[in-house]
Amino acid sequence: MGSDIFEVTVNALKLVTIFLVMVSLVPSLVWLERRGAAFIQDRLGPNRVGPLGLTQLAADAVKFIFKEEFVPAKAIKFMFYGAPVFALLPASLALCALPLGPIINIIPFEAFGQTWGPYIFSIQGYEASLGILFVLAASSLAVYPILMAGWGSGNKYSLFGALRGSSQIISYELAMGLAILGVILIFGTFNLNEMVTAQNGPLSFSAFDYSMTLSFLPNWGIFYQPIGAFLFLAAAFAESNRLPFDLPEGESELVAGFHTEYGGLKMNLFFIGEYGHMIVASALMVIFYFGGYLIPGVSPEQVTQFLSGFIDSQNMTAVLSGLIHLGAFSIKVFIFLWIFIHVRWSLPRFRYDQLMELGWKTMLPWALGNLILTAVIMAAIH
Repeated sequence: MGSDIFEVTVNALKLVTIFLVMVSLVPSLVWLERRGAAFIQDRLGPNRVGPLGLTQLAADAVKFIFKEEFVPAKAIKFMFYGAPVFALLPASLALCALPLGPIINIIPFEAFGQTWGPYIFSIQGYEASLGILFVLAASSLAVYPILMAGWGSGNKYSLFGALRGSSQIISYELAMGLAILGVILIFGTFNLNEMVTAQNGPLSFSAFDYSMTLSFLPNWGIFYQPIGAFLFLAAAFAESNRLPFDLPEGESELVAGFHTEYGGLKMNLFFIGEYGHMIVASALMVIFYFGGYLIPGVSPEQVTQFLSGFIDSQNMTAVLSGLIHLGAFSIKVFIFLWIFIHVRWSLPRFRYDQLMELGWKTMLPWALGNLILTAVIMAAIH
């Protein structure tokens, strides 16, 4: 956690802040989804409670908190109460391991009568050397809250939804994992920070003693793995249980799926978990294929050098540079969050047989073919 009280405090605050940001983003995303759905369907959306309906979120929060407590007569209470709580964990663990900005180097400084530093802070909750494996392992835990909710509710519709959700997540994890392997072959690392750093600079190709640089394009993974990027995005929709892959919540057949028996605050926790997975999937899409926190055409060193012309403090320059890159990362993530929202109100839900056929007979072969092609090309040029 750190070598002194200052470093320990900063690292602890990072963990708490990332979790609170994820939770606090959910009401904003709910409002954005309501307004976005209205915009797509030529409606007004929330516009009564407060300006642009913004305080509707507070009214919803009060409703969630004060709803009557209900437990089905045949429910298994430990699973029934535990499922909404565990639904928060996978997205929280994964999000804290993602690099949201560059490393911040703090030189020694004087404060409270003593010298502090030097420090090296990363803009992430904690750094895992095998970051990709950790994030995938944490994200895969999302199937357990669904199973707990379905089985613990004592409701056949909830159980059907849980079975659908578990089989769907397992099926699409295969295609997602193979798509990510293509990125790992390209960049040659499991470390997410190193993967972002490798996408710095202009787009360049080098093979058979010939090299080509396209200075007008960034060195992003999307240009090396376009098929993998598309497969990863489609699998991310399925992993997040979002339309057109929301079969575990199929209202037309299953009432509300695995969370049929939930209401109030417990239902809200499931919502937070779902939107948390959306945030993680969007962030991974940005890290793998769109340069992470990097600003196109500008390196972090150039940003720091530019800021140093206006700010005398080296520590303040480093912190401000980190915040600027965090802003660039956030803008990219919000673009993909909007894609999640837009797709929900644009595409119909798949039938269950279509869902499984797409995962096993279409996406898995394409992901495997993309991996083999990438491996052959990498072996040939090296």
